[in-house]
Amino acid sequence: MKRYAKYARPYLGAFIIGPCMMIAEVMGDIMLPKLMSMIINHGVAYHDGGYILKVGLCMVLVAGGMALSGIGGSYFSAKASICFTSDLRQDLFEKVQNFSFKNIDDYSTGSLVTRLTNDIQQIQQVMVMGLKMMLRAPGMFVGALIMAFVMNPRLALVILVVIPLLGTAIAVIMFTAYPRFGIMQVKLDKMNSGIQEALTNVRVIKSFVREDFEKERFRRANEDLQENSLRAMNIVIMTMPIMMLSMNVTTIAVVWYGGNLIIGGSMPVGDLTAFTTYIVQILMSLMMLSMVFLMSARAMASVKRVDEVLRQEIDLTDHEAARKDLMVREGRVEFQDVSFGYQGAAGEQVLEHITFTAEAGQIIGVIGATGSGKTSLVQLIPRLYDVTGGRVLVDGVDVRDYSLQSLREGIGMVLQKNVLFSGTIEENLRWGDENASMEEIRAMADSAQADGFITSFQQGYDTDMGQGGVNVSGGQKQRLCIARALLKRPKVLILDDSTSAVDTATEARIRECFRTALKDTTKFIIAQRIGSVEEADQILVLDEGRIIGMGTHKELMASCGAYQEIYYSQREKEKEVGA
Repeated sequence: MKRYAKYARPYLGAFIIGPCMMIAEVMGDIMLPKLMSMIINHGVAYHDGGYILKVGLCMVLVAGGMALSGIGGSYFSAKASICFTSDLRQDLFEKVQNFSFKNIDDYSTGSLVTRLTNDIQQIQQVMVMGLKMMLRAPGMFVGALIMAFVMNPRLALVILVVIPLLGTAIAVIMFTAYPRFGIMQVKLDKMNSGIQEALTNVRVIKSFVREDFEKERFRRANEDLQENSLRAMNIVIMTMPIMMLSMNVTTIAVVWYGGNLIIGGSMPVGDLTAFTTYIVQILMSLMMLSMVFLMSARAMASVKRVDEVLRQEIDLTDHEAARKDLMVREGRVEFQDVSFGYQGAAGEQVLEHITFTAEAGQIIGVIGATGSGKTSLVQLIPRLYDVTGGRVLVDGVDVRDYSLQSLREGIGMVLQKNVLFSGTIEENLRWGDENASMEEIRAMADSAQADGFITSFQQGYDTDMGQGGVNVSGGQKQRLCIARALLKRPKVLILDDSTSAVDTATEARIRECFRTALKDTTKFIIAQRIGSVEEADQILVLDEGRIIGMGTHKELMASCGAYQEIYYSQREKEKEVGA
């Protein structure tokens, strides 16, 4: 609980005032039945209108005070719970943002979304109810029980028979409900993941005419969630009838026994009226507590899931020896006998004994078959993953000796999967440099061969991209991502197959920009086409995680059979297309 105390501390006043105001409302609840019995026993019995008016005004004042206390208690309870969960949600989001790729791989996106939304909402709801009922329900229970014993101890013994039975029922319900609510949240994760995947890849689904398959898959996930939700809600459904049955049976017993006392002359009519109200209050307080416990069972399942993320150890952070004053200044990159394997991949090495040096300002081409480790290699430079063997150095310094922020500020990366965000084109480009002038933005867009099509849009740089850049083509999206990276003015620029959707003429102009405007930047270009890296200062040929060829295009054509095979096969395809 210490972990969550910091979220309550700034709103401690609301956490205290809310329940206290509910206690004031409870005091009114306890007073009203007694005042009513006084009216019946004295005012009505003796036809004393003045007495009825006087006590009635007291009841009105008490009711008014209860209303004000109830409003205040509800306001402060809502404020405390909403602010608490808002801060918790913020910290949870920040924790996810700090996750390494490995940490993110441990959770599905849908699961993280559910934890940030539905699970936090469940915690908020139970906190609102808990703060309202935390002192109200016990206060009403104790107060009504005391008043019942004060008025008639023998009659009050009836309730002592019911309380243990209700307590046992509540305990059984809690024990049964908790695991069911946990399973329900897991099923909700699964359904949310399916929804996100289907909506994100809707174009692929339509192009392969797989709508019926996705509908069926969603139907199964939805029915699975429905079934498990009903199993959990059955507990809620059972609770109310049990409580109502207990309350009604107890009330009947009290009225029957109390009626006999009235007939015998040992109990006034007004006292029986008040006593019946107190019995109802006692049982209602138990009912409120049972609902709080029931909601707590669901909230505890959510707390466990939120806590799981907050406790997740981030496996890629700044080392203790990392120097925040270190900056990437030249862009010289060196791999020294580097090996790398993804955790959970049965110990398989994706890269083995990689050694090469990229001097500052050089263009390094990386080529190889799918799955040869090209992307894994460049991801080690900005420490998206850590090496499992050897060292990666930037400017002669191990990348682990930089702070992550300083290292990544000096490296620009255009990922294999081009991602744009909702907002305007200008807002997307400013990810590279939020303080860039409009002239700088246009210049970099022009270097990436993007300015032409941007200005052809009616709104130009103010064109709204839609979610994920759905209103631009694949080639346009690639050029916007390149322009965004160029605005960063990095010392190392990594392009992971980032011109695959661009025609050869446009790609040639982009490469010309790299040689002129970015002559001092070290450039890594991963490509499938040899034409994309033919003019590179050094080309690495990868096969199954090893470098099997390294040199210029001319040197590789003379010494590397695999490179020659790729080159001639691509030339043949170009001839076939040309024919």
